[in-house]
Amino acid sequence: MHPPRNSILLAAALLAALSGCDKPRPTAFQGYVEGEFLYLAAPLAGYLKSLDSPRGTRVKEGQAIFAITGDPDAQALAEAEARSGAARARLNNLREPHRPAEIAAIEAQLRAADAALQLTQTQFRQQEALERQHFVSQARLDEARAARDRDAAQREALRQQLASLRISLGRDDEVRSAAADLDAATAVAAQKRWLLERKTVAAPDDGEVADTYYRPGEWVPAGAAVASLLPDTRRRLRFFVPEGQIAGLEPGQQVEARCDGCREPIRASIDFIAPEAEYTPPVIYSRGSREKLVFRVEAVPTPEQAPGLRPGLPVDVRLIER
Repeated sequence: MHPPRNSILLAAALLAALSGCDKPRPTAFQGYVEGEFLYLAAPLAGYLKSLDSPRGTRVKEGQAIFAITGDPDAQALAEAEARSGAARARLNNLREPHRPAEIAAIEAQLRAADAALQLTQTQFRQQEALERQHFVSQARLDEARAARDRDAAQREALRQQLASLRISLGRDDEVRSAAADLDAATAVAAQKRWLLERKTVAAPDDGEVADTYYRPGEWVPAGAAVASLLPDTRRRLRFFVPEGQIAGLEPGQQVEARCDGCREPIRASIDFIAPEAEYTPPVIYSRGSREKLVFRVEAVPTPEQAPGLRPGLPVDVRLIER
């Protein structure tokens, strides 16, 4: 017995209607607010001296978060700076000539030596003339010659001393060695200063102190996080787009997000689209399984709205028509 013709036509019409209906494309994408935390730590161990910004505090870039006790690093820095100062003074002493008073004193001694040499030279010539006439002995002539040579030697010694005082006291090798000592001492002082400065940790960006892990007076190991900071620039919108719509997205595209309790839409700009799908079926991509494929997309909210976003807040994201 065949079914009635009207039943067959109705079934065919229903099948055609069902086959012609496509699944509606979603108008909003599910997502949430993501926060990328910074964990702040000091490179050296020590007792926690102060916790300047407790958890929940809004901080500005450069504002102190916490400080580790500086002893004995402060004493080490003072020692290094003292060594650097001594090396600098030694180098300057080698590079600069002596003081004018010292030079003037040697010049006066040199003038006295010139006068004494002129006198002994005159006495020697007189004794030499008398000896040729046999009026004085050879011994007197030898005494006059010795006095002349002595005064000449003293004059030459003073002249060389004055020349050395008028130029750099040290040799070139000594100056280079002193300069190298100064560079080494300055580098050590800079290293000690860097370590001491790092014991006071400041906020690298505007944001909110999310949590703290030590209290003042407690021992903090080197590199251990004392506080976590959520910068305003690291709050993001993270949402998921089906595979059928991912081709229409690109970095820089504007989106708008809404959340429960939000007074106004959150505007953001897409800056990341995941290269791989999530929730992927294991083997075969049938039409039904392809509908389960989603891609993670992230967007940066506007700077004025970012501070008010809380990580984990659910949002519905819509594309802004271009």
